[in-house]
Amino acid sequence: MNGKLSTKTKILYGIADLGISLLTASIQFFLLFYYTDIAMIDPGLAGTALLVGKLTWDAINDPLFGYFSDRTRSRWGRRKPYMLFSAIPFGLTIWLLFSLPEGLVGAKAFLAVLSTFLLVDTTQTLISVPYYALSAELTYDYDERTSLIAIRMIFTVVGYILGAAATTLVAGIFMNMGWTKTAAYSGTGAIFGIIATITVLITAFGVKEKPNPELVPAKMPVWSQIKQVFKNKPFVIYMIASTIVSISFTLLTSLLPYFLTYQLDMSGEISLVMLVLLGTIGIFLIPWRHVSTKLNKGPSYALGLGIASLAILGAYFLPKGPTPLIYVVAFVAGLGFSAQYVFPWSMIPDVVEVDYAITGERHEGIYFGINSFLGKLTGALGIAASGWALKLYGYVPDVEQTAHALFGIRFFFAIVPVIAFAISLPLLIWYPLTRKKHAELTRKA
Repeated sequence: MNGKLSTKTKILYGIADLGISLLTASIQFFLLFYYTDIAMIDPGLAGTALLVGKLTWDAINDPLFGYFSDRTRSRWGRRKPYMLFSAIPFGLTIWLLFSLPEGLVGAKAFLAVLSTFLLVDTTQTLISVPYYALSAELTYDYDERTSLIAIRMIFTVVGYILGAAATTLVAGIFMNMGWTKTAAYSGTGAIFGIIATITVLITAFGVKEKPNPELVPAKMPVWSQIKQVFKNKPFVIYMIASTIVSISFTLLTSLLPYFLTYQLDMSGEISLVMLVLLGTIGIFLIPWRHVSTKLNKGPSYALGLGIASLAILGAYFLPKGPTPLIYVVAFVAGLGFSAQYVFPWSMIPDVVEVDYAITGERHEGIYFGINSFLGKLTGALGIAASGWALKLYGYVPDVEQTAHALFGIRFFFAIVPVIAFAISLPLLIWYPLTRKKHAELTRKA
């Protein structure tokens, strides 16, 4: 298990994240925009509904499904059954997410947003928690995990490009064919759902869970496992830093379409700007993996966030109106944010070794479940904060914005995230689980 993985295995493992990240990107970049400008739902109401879903069902389902997968034993392994049986429902719920009727208000709008989001969130959790936990079992090697994640993240970026850059493009094609806006986005959701289903099934059928005679289903009760998770110092530090970064990143990505549309008057170039941003992220995934061989993962991650912060801060000072400088900002931000796509996912398997050294059991599922919950909760907080900020500063869809509204968009798009990134840097620079410490843990195991 400490040996090298074949390139074929790494590629087959990574394919599923194309479909998962396609949904994640469409939610981060366009879900709020879809609610406010397509379904015409009040932004504060939409953001609140998403947050309620995260604080109720999501607080349970991520760690719970992780716990179940840790205790699963089947002829397909511990993780793959969840992927196999949830792939088709996952695709269907993506279609439903973008198929709300136009003009819902009040309680009907709240319940429509809440129910469709809970459905897609549940099916995504059933797939993503076991899928991400599988990465910790394919190899226990510190650097090989980074290599596995770097290759997986190539597919992640492709998915992000499809979810972010192609959403308006595909919807626009349908509208040019005479479809209404609501029908066009429903059709886009259907296409994304089909892609997500196919990619998950390719990984589920293609990757073989390696037999490990020493690996037995976890026996520790769920609450004891959760208590142990919060005693794991490296994981607690990671959670704090990750929470700060994730909320801020979602705030930034949610407001990017508004920034481009209303501050820069470049609504027609949204897809191209996102393509530059996400394409640059993809280009630098492997170089960041090599950076981590010189530095530890925490400091490498901090370096990337620092670079991205400089770019986003520069965007704040761009004057109103179209400017090619936004492409420079997108390139430099993509260079920095590429680290965001490599290091968090390769740090989580490492903290499992700390837990294993104490408990003698492998609890990958519970760790990835809690991490998944935090990721989705902070994502919802970011979207909710975006909706609240828009409402607070007087945003009105599809009209010329006031100076007050434009300031709110710029401030929450750039200044707030940069301040938050700065707060997280010390936690990452002095992150305690280094390559040397990890080697000591695996030797003892």
